[in-house]
Order: sequence, then C-alpha cells, then structure tokens
Amino acid sequence: MGRRPLDVLAARGHAITVWDDGLVTDTDGRSVRWHRALPAATGWLRRQGATGVLRPLGRGILAVVTPARITAYRTADGDLRWVLPARAGCAFRPERAVRHGVALLVAQPCAHGAWTAQLVAVDDLGGIAPHRTPLGNDRPGTGRLEHPHTEKALASPR
Repeated sequence: MGRRPLDVLAARGHAITVWDDGLVTDTDGRSVRWHRALPAATGWLRRQGATGVLRPLGRGILAVVTPARITAYRTADGDLRWVLPARAGCAFRPERAVRHGVALLVAQPCAHGAWTAQLVAVDDLGGIAPHRTPLGNDRPGTGRLEHPHTEKALASPR
C-alpha cells in the first residue's frame, strides 16, 4: 500500500506533511529536512484523516495533535520540544481545537469529569499552567546560552 498525504501545512520555503502511515515530514521541495513518527497513530489517521493534526504554535514550534498526545517539534530541525499525554480515560480531539491568542485550546473529552477538565491549553512552551517554568525552545547557538551560569558548572580550584 502506498503512502498518501493527509494534510499539508505550508510554511515559508517548505511544507510539513502528515502521512497516512503516521509519519510527519518537512520538505523544502528538493529534500526532506526532517521526519518524525507518530506513535500508535497510524490506524487512527487512516480511519479519521488528519483534520486539525498539524497546528503551528508560533516561535517556530509545530504541535501535532493525536488522540493519545500532543507533541511539539521545532520546525527548523524537527527537534522534540515537549509531549503532553491525554489524561487516563480521555482522548484529544484535534478537529475541535481552536486558537485563542497565543494559546491553542484542545478538546479532551473524558468519560467522567467536569467540562473544565476536558479542555487543555498549550502554546509554544507547552501546557499553560500557573507558575510554569518551561524549557527554552530556541535553536542552540541563537544567542541564548545553554548554561547561563557557567561559573557554577566548574569545580573550584584545589
């Protein structure tokens, strides 16, 4: 069986595609820049299609929403930035996700629970929650130091 594209997200100078075999690729038209596999998503993709699966989050981050998880990749190189699994007994509904400002609100219907627990908000830094301390999403070498307090990383002289 051949692979076929289910959804394409056009970006400046390249295209990101989700395929029916559960692969996400980024191509510049001549070659594949990066590719990532979506765990346990092949059957669902073939049955449901890919409506709402590819979601740009801003600052060069792409969210890939499947029923089991939301996974974010840096679009420049496909680097995995964060993963948010669905709660037990719940499943994300990518086709019911909407943007509100910088946030992507994703429906997460559950068998039991209040409606407020059935909605997740994410942005380029991950799940939006009070007092979060997310990892930076910049590419290495873009001006942000990997270890901003390097003097603490060295042992004191003997």
